[in-house]
Amino acid sequence: MGTIAYCVKCKKKQEMKDEKEITMKGKGGTTRKAVTGVCPVCGTKMFKILGKK
Repeated sequence: MGTIAYCVKCKKKQEMKDEKEITMKGKGGTTRKAVTGVCPVCGTKMFKILGKK
């Protein structure tokens, strides 16, 4: 099962396609883990920020 994220273009939650885990810059010089992928309906890039665990 893929990761569910909100698509801002479709305005609803979709299951990501071609997802991969990345690290993003966070506040105070920290790094945050996130998942990026593509919306299967419209092809827009999607992001989901993961927890600190």
